[in-house]
Amino acid sequence: MDDHLPTRSIFTPQTPLETDERVVTSFTPDRATYWRENAWLAVIAMAAGMGILWALGNEHVWTGAVGGLFAIGVRSLYLSSDETKMRWDLTDRRLLGPGPRAVALENIAQVNTIFSAVQVVTVAGDKHLLKYQADAQAVKARIDAARGRP
Repeated sequence: MDDHLPTRSIFTPQTPLETDERVVTSFTPDRATYWRENAWLAVIAMAAGMGILWALGNEHVWTGAVGGLFAIGVRSLYLSSDETKMRWDLTDRRLLGPGPRAVALENIAQVNTIFSAVQVVTVAGDKHLLKYQADAQAVKARIDAARGRP
C-alpha cells in the first residue's frame, strides 16, 4: 500500500462497496447555497474590516469594506469548483466520503447541523463535514434514519 497522499483532490468516494452493499442516496453540495453562504461571509468580512479600521482611527474606513469583499470574493471564486464537487454516498451500512473516507453507520455517535453543513461525529471522535447542503436538516434526518435513530 502506498502511504503517500495524492497531490490531486478526490471529490467522490473511492471506497469499494462490500458484498451486497448498496448506495441508498448521495449528498452533493448545492451551488446556490455555496454562493449564499459566501455572500454572508463577505458581508461579515466587510463589516469586520471597517470596524477594525475605525477602531484604529483610520480615516479611510470604507477601504475595509472593499478589502473584505475582495478577499472573500477571490476565495469564493477560487474554491467554488472544488467545494461544489464533493460527494458523499450513504449506503445501507456506511457513509462514504470523498476519497477513502468511510464510516460504518454503527460508528456514528452524533449527527449535527451547522448552518448548511452536516457534521458527522464518530465514536472515536473523528469529525466529517458535508458542506453546503440545500437542506441540512433533511440530510441529518436521512443519516439518522439509516443508523436507526429518530
